[in-house]
Amino acid sequence: MGIKERQGRDREAVRRAILDAARDLFVRDGYENVSIRKIAERIEYSPAAIYGYFPSKDDIFFALAEEGFRLLYGDRASFTALDALPPLERIRAIFSRLYQYSCEHPQYFALMFVDRTVPRISREYERFAFAREMKEHLMAQVQQCIDEGMFRSDLQPAVACRLLTTGILGVAVMRLSDRLGPGENADDLAKDVLDITIAGLQSGVALRSHSAPYPVDELQVDAGPEGLITGAVS
Repeated sequence: MGIKERQGRDREAVRRAILDAARDLFVRDGYENVSIRKIAERIEYSPAAIYGYFPSKDDIFFALAEEGFRLLYGDRASFTALDALPPLERIRAIFSRLYQYSCEHPQYFALMFVDRTVPRISREYERFAFAREMKEHLMAQVQQCIDEGMFRSDLQPAVACRLLTTGILGVAVMRLSDRLGPGENADDLAKDVLDITIAGLQSGVALRSHSAPYPVDELQVDAGPEGLITGAVS
């Protein structure tokens, strides 16, 4: 391995250490309570050294959010592979993935969907273009169900997504915060929430909710989640 390659590898290792330390601290202490100095102390570097990798704490968060979205959505091929499923099953699979994500990557989930002090991803519009694209794909799935008569014709896709997201996030947060009762199974609860919400949408019940312009930004959920599919960082 040449000098340049070794330097590149070493630099990437430090960058990874910064991100891992920041993620741990952001989740443990809350984003607003963590400083660059605290991150530097965790990895035994100087604050000046951290600035050599990231211009600000917000930039560290944006890097973590980008990783988190990519873990949530996967690549384009894995997302569009769902197109082979019937419309309702596509929606079920997408929102089931959000719950699975909270189980597989609890720190990313907490940072993106729970901590409301994180910066809004709208500040990094181009960086998160792929997340907007995935969200638009989800909205199209809901619209297809409307067009095919599975949901009432006046249903707003954004409202349907919000209802489904709210239910799944609720289960995920209860599980992560250890708020479930003895014998309660979070996996079963998540499936039941999806089944009941989809059944409610199919029933044609009149909804009181209305959609505002759908922000990609709710990184926190719209970070993917509202986002699925959208997430918290607006």
